[in-house]
Amino acid sequence: SGGHYRPPHCFARYKSAILVAYRNQEKKLRHLLYYIHPFLQRQQLSYTIYLIQQVGTGSFNRAKLLNVGVREAMKDEEWDCLVLHDIDLVPENDYNLYICDEYYPKHMASAIDKFQYTLPYKSFFGGVSALTPEHYMKMNGFPNTYWGDGGENDDIATRIHLAGMKIVRTSPHIGRYRVMDYKEETEIPDPWRRPPSQHNTRKTWKADGMNTLQFRLLSRTKHPLYTKITVD
Repeated sequence: SGGHYRPPHCFARYKSAILVAYRNQEKKLRHLLYYIHPFLQRQQLSYTIYLIQQVGTGSFNRAKLLNVGVREAMKDEEWDCLVLHDIDLVPENDYNLYICDEYYPKHMASAIDKFQYTLPYKSFFGGVSALTPEHYMKMNGFPNTYWGDGGENDDIATRIHLAGMKIVRTSPHIGRYRVMDYKEETEIPDPWRRPPSQHNTRKTWKADGMNTLQFRLLSRTKHPLYTKITVD
C-alpha cells in the first residue's frame, strides 16, 4: 500500500525513498513498477516509491518536482537515502544497491544502453542518482527554474562541487540500465552532445533551490504500488 515495503523476516539496514517525477507516462510507470518492486525487495530494503505529478499542460519541471518529492517524503520518515529515478530506466543488475554513499552524492546510472553503456560526457549526472538528505540540503537541492527538458543535471553536478562535495559513480558493470521504449532516431538525435547551460549556477545555487521552493499541494494519495503527490 502506498508503494511502501519493509522486509517481513529481518530488520532493514537502510531506508530509501524512491522519487519519480511524472506526467502522463502510464505505460512507462507500469513497466517501472513491475521491475522495481521485486528488485528492491531482493535487496531487503525498507522503501517507499513516490510519484510526484505536475498538473496542467505547461513545460515540465523535473528538477522542481524532485525538490517537492524530497520535501514531502521527509515528512513521512527519516530516510537514509533519496534515490532520484527517471521513469523510463530499469536496472539490469541486482548488485546495484539502492543505498547512498556515506560521504558523497552517488550517480547510479553509470552505464545506460542508449549511450552504449558509457557516459555521454564526463559530468553526466542524469538517470538515477542517490543522495542522503544531508547531501541534498548541503547543495540546496535542485534548481527550481529549469522548465522544459535538459540542462538541470549539469546544474546539479556543478552544485555538488560548489558545495564542497564530489560525485562518486557506481561501477559501470554494475550500474547498467535499459531505457524503455527508446527510439534512437526520435528521442535523442545526438546523445553524446552536452546540452548548453542556461544558468550561471555559480551565482544562483544558493538563491534557487530548497530554500526558495514554492508549490501548491493538490493531493496526496496512496495507490497499491506507489504514493502519488500531485502539485501545481
